[in-house]
Amino acid sequence: MNRLGIFLDDQIAGWVTHDPESNQFAFSYSRNWLSRRNPYPLSPFIPLEPEAGQTAEAHSAAVRQFFENLLPEGHALDDAATANKLSKANLVGLMLALGKETAGALRIQLDDPEQASDDIKVLVPADETKDALRPLTRPEMSERIRSRPYEPFSVWDGKVRLSIAGFQDKIAVYKEKDEWFLVESGELASTVILKPEPVNRALAGLPSNEFYCMRLARNVGLPVANVRLVHVPEPILEVDRFDRIQDGQRVRRLHIIDGCQALGISVGLKYERPYGDSPDVKNIRDGASLPRIFKFLQSSANPAAQRLLMLRWAIFQVLIGNTDAHAKNISFFCQPYGFVAAPAYDLVSILACSNPHIEDSFAMAIGDAFTEGELSAYEWANFAASCGLRPQLVAKEMQKLIRRMDSFRERTAQEVIREGADAEVAKNVCNVVQRMSLRHARIAEEITGVDPSMF
Repeated sequence: MNRLGIFLDDQIAGWVTHDPESNQFAFSYSRNWLSRRNPYPLSPFIPLEPEAGQTAEAHSAAVRQFFENLLPEGHALDDAATANKLSKANLVGLMLALGKETAGALRIQLDDPEQASDDIKVLVPADETKDALRPLTRPEMSERIRSRPYEPFSVWDGKVRLSIAGFQDKIAVYKEKDEWFLVESGELASTVILKPEPVNRALAGLPSNEFYCMRLARNVGLPVANVRLVHVPEPILEVDRFDRIQDGQRVRRLHIIDGCQALGISVGLKYERPYGDSPDVKNIRDGASLPRIFKFLQSSANPAAQRLLMLRWAIFQVLIGNTDAHAKNISFFCQPYGFVAAPAYDLVSILACSNPHIEDSFAMAIGDAFTEGELSAYEWANFAASCGLRPQLVAKEMQKLIRRMDSFRERTAQEVIREGADAEVAKNVCNVVQRMSLRHARIAEEITGVDPSMF
């Protein structure tokens, strides 16, 4: 039986145990964590008190899915497994290999039965003598971007430096003034994420695309992560981590969960149609969906405010043409008084990419609409009914957001171009926003006229 210590920042929260024979997982909270003034759970599906009647198999699945959602995806997961000589199916091995710098506050280490009693377990840093920061220069970053076709971007100095979910190339670094550092150990943690242009030419210009969308979101009043576009000379989007707070000589980690963890589902269900859009499986909608997320928010801190933020997020994603807004592209802070939506991130206009090799169906439907052509007042009214929202509220928020986007659309394009964004990319996204806004201005006027008894 293997036992892993699970820390939230530097506090022991509990332990994951794994039976390699049965491949069953279990999680138990520490007495210290439970005796805090305001303890909070890892996720809604790993509650502080064991769920009455829950089988060992169901608990194991909840624990496994929660920690699997911390892992990178695609080739980054392949690289992590290869670099550590692990099978991609070896969750415990990957947790230990990648668990010192995850999304949120979680830190994972192999439990040492000799270290101390369960009540006073402490985190053992990889380097007990000092914090180690390895400088990452612009020329080195440029060289590594150009060498990605034959050198994994997530592996630096023989170590996997990425333990953040997602497909896109990215690396988490500590930033001090204008210098980047790879974090080796100790009290420091990464504070920004660097996202270069993808190797896939179908997504050419993505840093400029995301820069525009994130800046537009901020300009219209949505809470978003702070971003900057830098050139080394290749373009890189630099994203401030909202799950980190600089606190003197250390960096505090804040606990967050993504949409899949909030819903208690595996990463394989991050799309509403988890098996794709082909005719024989397109009606299977077992994955994450907007109605499921709105239902989850009923149990959040201040449900009305959180659901309103989620509504604005959903409308904005449609208006910018982000068809890839799936459940792992939204996160929530876990706090003693409940779950609170984190700032928006990964805002991109997929429709502006104009590439036939890119899937353009929505990750999560609006009502029953999965494509731009299917969007209508009927489907937005259907969305309102399925999410427990008043159609009047949906129409009002849509009109309000369209007016603000009309005011800031061109101005934002000029801003980001001045700050180094590709002018053609920025204008393409601006055109998509204009097209979607014009269409939805008409739709918004008709939403309240749809008979609610039809749903």
